[in-house]
Amino acid sequence: MKTNHILTGALLLASVSISQNTIAQIGAPFIHDPSTIMECDGKYYTFGTGGGGLISEDGWTWNGGAERPGGGAAPDAIKIGDRYLVAYSTTGGGLGGGHAGKVVTMWNKTLDPKSPDFKFTDPIEVAGSEYDEDCDAIDAGLLMAPDGRLWLTYGTYFGFIRLVELDPKTGERVKGNEAINVAIDCEASDMIYHNGWYYLLGTHGTCCDGDNSTYNIVVGRSRNVTGPFIDNVGRDMIHGGGKMVVDAEDRRFGAGHFGREIIEEGVEKMSFHFESDLDLNGFSTLAIRPLLWKNDWPVAGEIIEDGVYEISSERRGYALEISVDFTRTQGGMRWFNRQNNQPLQKLENQKLADVISTFPKDNSAVRMNEWMNRPHQRWQVVAVPEAGGYLGGSYYKIVVEGTNRALAATSDIEVITVPEFTGAPEQLWRIDQLTDGTFRIMPKEVPGTTEKYCLYSIGDSTPTLAKFDFNSDNSKWNFRKK
Repeated sequence: MKTNHILTGALLLASVSISQNTIAQIGAPFIHDPSTIMECDGKYYTFGTGGGGLISEDGWTWNGGAERPGGGAAPDAIKIGDRYLVAYSTTGGGLGGGHAGKVVTMWNKTLDPKSPDFKFTDPIEVAGSEYDEDCDAIDAGLLMAPDGRLWLTYGTYFGFIRLVELDPKTGERVKGNEAINVAIDCEASDMIYHNGWYYLLGTHGTCCDGDNSTYNIVVGRSRNVTGPFIDNVGRDMIHGGGKMVVDAEDRRFGAGHFGREIIEEGVEKMSFHFESDLDLNGFSTLAIRPLLWKNDWPVAGEIIEDGVYEISSERRGYALEISVDFTRTQGGMRWFNRQNNQPLQKLENQKLADVISTFPKDNSAVRMNEWMNRPHQRWQVVAVPEAGGYLGGSYYKIVVEGTNRALAATSDIEVITVPEFTGAPEQLWRIDQLTDGTFRIMPKEVPGTTEKYCLYSIGDSTPTLAKFDFNSDNSKWNFRKK
């Protein structure tokens, strides 16, 4: 709940200048209480409190322009068939001194406000609350269950989180359906389904106080859509239980309003807002993180930050390296028994200056090998936000530390290194954390084809490019920061 920030043009322009170390969305990603992100005709949309919302061409650069009539608070959205259903609260949350409110739904054939088919239907009331009721009809969340039934959750700290069933054909409340109390001590609820479980996610803590907001997202689960929703230590959310999913970061505070986006098998994202991003004037901003599953619990993943990494294959655990002759270090054999009078000293790791003369001058092959912390195995990974991105992330350059020798895709659908990073599409890499915690590494483009390929272990020591297969460890990689 539920304050809309109005930004001046100067502030919007100031927001565009962001360091390469950022893991925030770029552009003008200012929003409060974002709805689940929807894709429509190749663009991404999310709506917020107060009307309107954000649009993105690629899922990385976000700007205003989404349109939603009715104002109100905390919308959610879902695609059903070839239409989009949007639910939002017209009031509530203590606005005006009371807790009387209502949740409404409306349809549209498209989310593109420039389309001739763009026209929302009249809103239909599906849930409500009186000023002194033990529930507050605000913060809508939508779920289409595997059996085709449509569910809506709503409510805030003032009383219960409630669940009602809607008609997926009309968006109306199913006649005779009574609301069910499913949780307390949270708000901004949402429901998702995974692997036989229904998950209720709620936002706990305080909101609307900038970097003093303690908002965090918690979860419980049930085999039944109506609950009870139990957390990882057996607490019922109706009694205040909930397992942490995501909370504050170093410079971003107040994580709330969960949404789930399934990209493909093994690749999922979670969207939410931070009440305050200190790198963006302390405003409420859109956040997107990988969504992981650990023991059938949702977990917020990580976005790779700029740094030097060992990149190793999940297949064998061997480290990615450029193909150069092995150069021995100064250490040599020390035998097993040290003479007592031999002084102890620290020996240095092999340095780039010691071996760079052995590096090839032109393109070079890459391979995998045992990790030895050698210069030809140390990869500097740096975000290139100006090169565009994808849902929740920017493209990266991957170069040998201390050099401009860059990892690149070839028209032969192979992977090599080239002497200089130029910013060419085949030298830019998408890095997605997968639902099991490993990573997929994909070139932005492979020369000569529009097909998508990922870095792939065709053998224990042989990397190549191939189609992504979440069920194969050949497609998966790990990053260990150095």
